[in-house]
Amino acid sequence: MAKPFRFNLERILDIRTQFEERARMELGKAIAAHQAGEREVNRLINELAAREASMAQKQNPSAGDIWLWQAYRKRLMADIAMARARLAELAEAREQARQKAVDCSKDRKLLDKLKTNKATRHAIEENIAEQKENDEMASVRYQPPTL
Repeated sequence: MAKPFRFNLERILDIRTQFEERARMELGKAIAAHQAGEREVNRLINELAAREASMAQKQNPSAGDIWLWQAYRKRLMADIAMARARLAELAEAREQARQKAVDCSKDRKLLDKLKTNKATRHAIEENIAEQKENDEMASVRYQPPTL
């Protein structure tokens, strides 16, 4: 009877699989955060465009309105710059998470390939051992024809 295949690095393979899953979850979170940052930048740009259009439509704005508009526009521009800087940080974090996921995937696939190769080798060795056993049994049971 052939003995079953047992991969002695199975626990390490399980751990690497968990690391890969965790890295994929972190990548998903980083992608979601980056998309939220993009939406925020676009929202601020649209807000600025809408307010500029609103101010351009005003007939004879007062000095107070102009002063308030300039202060608001300055603040919106600063918010856009901060949001773009944050978006760049989120893009960097996303790329780091992507690289970590790729590295974890490579580590797991390496062990998975090793497991497959060892299982194949084990099956071949078991077949050879079984064939030898069958050959030995056949030669022991063989009785030459009597003349």
